[in-house]
Amino acid sequence: MAIPESIVWLSPAWRRQFAGHLESIVRLAVPVVATRTGILILVAVDIAMTGRAGELELAYLSIGIAPQILLLLIGIGMLFGTAVLVSQADGAGEPHLCGRIWRLAAIHALGMGVVFGGLCFGGEWFFNLVGQESGVARGGGDVMAMFGWGMPAIFLAVATWLFLEGIGRPIPGMVVIIGANLLNALLNWLFIYGNLGAPEMGATGAVLATTIVRWVMAAVLVGYVLIMPGHDRYGVRGTMRGTWARARVFQRIGVPFAIAQGIEASAFSAVILFAGYIGTASVGGYQIAQNLIALAFMCAIGVGTATGVRVGNAVGRGDQAGIRWAGWTGTFVVAVVMIFAGVLFLGAPETLVGIYSQDAAVIAAAVPTVMVAAGMTVFDGAQGVLMSALRGAGDIWIPVLFHCIAFWGFMVPAAALFAFTWGFGTPGLMLGAWVGVLIASILLALRFHLISNRPVRRL
Repeated sequence: MAIPESIVWLSPAWRRQFAGHLESIVRLAVPVVATRTGILILVAVDIAMTGRAGELELAYLSIGIAPQILLLLIGIGMLFGTAVLVSQADGAGEPHLCGRIWRLAAIHALGMGVVFGGLCFGGEWFFNLVGQESGVARGGGDVMAMFGWGMPAIFLAVATWLFLEGIGRPIPGMVVIIGANLLNALLNWLFIYGNLGAPEMGATGAVLATTIVRWVMAAVLVGYVLIMPGHDRYGVRGTMRGTWARARVFQRIGVPFAIAQGIEASAFSAVILFAGYIGTASVGGYQIAQNLIALAFMCAIGVGTATGVRVGNAVGRGDQAGIRWAGWTGTFVVAVVMIFAGVLFLGAPETLVGIYSQDAAVIAAAVPTVMVAAGMTVFDGAQGVLMSALRGAGDIWIPVLFHCIAFWGFMVPAAALFAFTWGFGTPGLMLGAWVGVLIASILLALRFHLISNRPVRRL
């Protein structure tokens, strides 16, 4: 006779499984959340300090960030195979393969950094092409060009972060990002406002500071990996012999994830461009709201990374039940966290927006947009964690299709409809994002249910 569902959920075995995965996910997620939040705080500090240099400088930075974020997320997606392969190798008891995977990822990171950095120098041409006002296009182009110089560094840093998280060592990355934020604030003070004899560069100065910080982070992280305890066990100092054999698998994982990241990021970038058509205050207001959402989403990134590592470990062990427990436990954790974020957005939008800008027009655009965002936080977090769980399980192409459907098929048209056709303005853009993440979370939940009940297959 089948055991009633209610008894299974209350059984000691269920409680042990849930508690074990919850503890492991939280232990790994907390420093990962701190690291990812620190990365976004770099951007938040840039926005806040640039906002005090004037509405136009904030518009230049906001417009210039959008395509750069698209390139950045595509590259990070390409590198995500680092975490998948490292966690599966570590779970299978083959730690010596982890260093080979890291070296392979580092080479890909530097190559992509050079290519994507070169693309950043076409920013002004791109902004003119899509119809931005000429002054905004020129200022945004200068911002993008400055981002280009730091692209190889940030990709190398990301590859190293993913390697360390894949072997369960997220603390060094957290320490590095704390130091990076202190350095970034100091350099912003120098280059945005022209203090201590430095040139007054506004938005471009904020990105110059970010670029310097990215190179410092990359150097420190790589140096740590080369001398960390257990470096021999993980083979981080080996030659490239045998490394290229993993390149095809690395790319087979990375390409679809890069496409998925590109689909999502390009959709959100399109919505920011929509804000540019409304006005400079709308650009700044929407960017502030988007940055607040992104700060909350760092919790989802941290929980998702931990969930993906746990799923990857379970795949390496051939543990089908472990895959299910890891994925759904992570989804539960992020739902609880994102509910608190939504309550904060709804309860104190003026206070949060005031951190970024004192401009009345920007505040008027940002406050209602943040309040709309309060309702989407749970779904945004759920789709982020479920995507990471599917990545950890090695599910490749179907999530890409789901991202395309959710973000380009629903979000972008809905944002245009709400903002322009129905006249909701900047808050309407966020309503469109609400639709996109809701659709994505539903589709990815159904997909994970299917994948986690299939026979385990390691990449």
